[in-house]
Amino acid sequence: MSETANLDQMYDDANKLKAGGDMEGAVAKLREIIEIEPGHVLSHSALAVYLQKLGQLEDAISHAVKVTELEPQDHFSFTQLSVIYQRCGRIQEAEFAMAKAHEIQGGGHHH
Repeated sequence: MSETANLDQMYDDANKLKAGGDMEGAVAKLREIIEIEPGHVLSHSALAVYLQKLGQLEDAISHAVKVTELEPQDHFSFTQLSVIYQRCGRIQEAEFAMAKAHEIQGGGHHH
């Protein structure tokens, strides 16, 4: 249990760092979290946003993609991926991700 609580605390710390304007510090903290728990969706999601803001576009995209792999039934995963692609200037991929989000949201075919 303590492991999870610890991760939550680290995630809060990362948010505080970002709120204080230390984007790099927040990214470092989030990277620590996913080393401990590679499936920590919130951290991948936040990393996608922060890295995009830092101009580390390939990294940002890889984390956004990871979120869709961890949460393939959640249309928000693909909505975020679409936004990250858009901000990185990858419009075709953005449209594809958005279509996928709509498909899931519309109760598309589940496997």
